[in-house]
Amino acid sequence: MSPTQPTTPLGGQPYATALEALKDKIRRVPDFPEKGVLFEDLTPVLADPAALNIVIAEMVEASREFGADLIGGLDARGFLLGSAVAYDMGTGILAIRKKGKLPPPVITQEYTTEYSSAALEIPANGIDISGKSIVLVDDVLATGGTLVAARDLIERGGGRVAGYVVVLEVPGLGGREKLDGAPLVVLGEEAN
Repeated sequence: MSPTQPTTPLGGQPYATALEALKDKIRRVPDFPEKGVLFEDLTPVLADPAALNIVIAEMVEASREFGADLIGGLDARGFLLGSAVAYDMGTGILAIRKKGKLPPPVITQEYTTEYSSAALEIPANGIDISGKSIVLVDDVLATGGTLVAARDLIERGGGRVAGYVVVLEVPGLGGREKLDGAPLVVLGEEAN
């Protein structure tokens, strides 16, 4: 079962591509969360039915090509996107949580980002990911710390990362190079 057909943007046709929707809907906020950073807010994309629909459709297409048994959604916007992708594909979703959000026992992986250091966790039991091909879904690839930590968690749990699907990539931070060869799809690759 697929999601409903996209609605049309005010006065126009449905978006032909995710890139078109992203260019139209992303809200750019200078100097957030710190001076010199241009924050690309996806909230307007998520709130617009036509934009959300085409973004999810393209994420589903990429995840199918990667042969996903399960979708891994990263806390927190990756939950929103990954859940919709998993629903459309008829797979489950593995919620990859920030440290302290899951009851023990958990597998924990620390990482650093461009702003801080943190940790991600997955359950150590109750969800069997061994031997499964998992596509990691998130909103933004920046330094790669979050996706690399998620990959390490999947591997420690016995799974395999089949690919990465993100909406945007922040250029010049080297995140792509840290993903160790698994395929990467960036929907808004030309939106920067």
